Amino acid sequence: MKIYTGRGDEGMTDLRDMSRVSKTSPRIEAYGTVDEANALIGTIRPTGYDDVDERLERVQNHLHIVQADFANPAPDEDDPVVREDHVEELEAWIDEADEELDPLDSFVLPGGSDTGAALHHARTVVRRAERRAVDLAGTDPVNAEAIAYLNRLSDALFTFGRLVNARDGVPADRPTY
Repeated sequence: MKIYTGRGDEGMTDLRDMSRVSKTSPRIEAYGTVDEANALIGTIRPTGYDDVDERLERVQNHLHIVQADFANPAPDEDDPVVREDHVEELEAWIDEADEELDPLDSFVLPGGSDTGAALHHARTVVRRAERRAVDLAGTDPVNAEAIAYLNRLSDALFTFGRLVNARDGVPADRPTY
């Protein structure tokens, strides 16, 4: 299979159903930003913590499902879609990580160790992907579970950033107002 086809040279691309849309369409913006988040998460692994690495690997696979979901305006019964259990898995991971952390009593500044800061960065890209998905949902049907997944993933990445920083012995900086 060739990597290049030339089909996108004029600013159009194929969706999963083979319909053609502009590369600037809200649908492409949504799944393109998810792709960016996925690539960024790939730069974070390995973190040095097996449990976090395993979760991030699962997240990367989930993000491929989110992309497929957004790239398919009319999914068939057997097409990959984000399900409620994907969101619930993130919630379980957040709850488990929170048990290891001191209670959150204020905002924290993004940063800390290199890995902690990278997780905070990934969180912001996921938030942008979520905004793009919400924008898409304003004009086209979108799986609400995919949007919920992105929302919860940003919470998970925030929590993982705190967790890695705590394990690395890097205290959280708090904003001064």
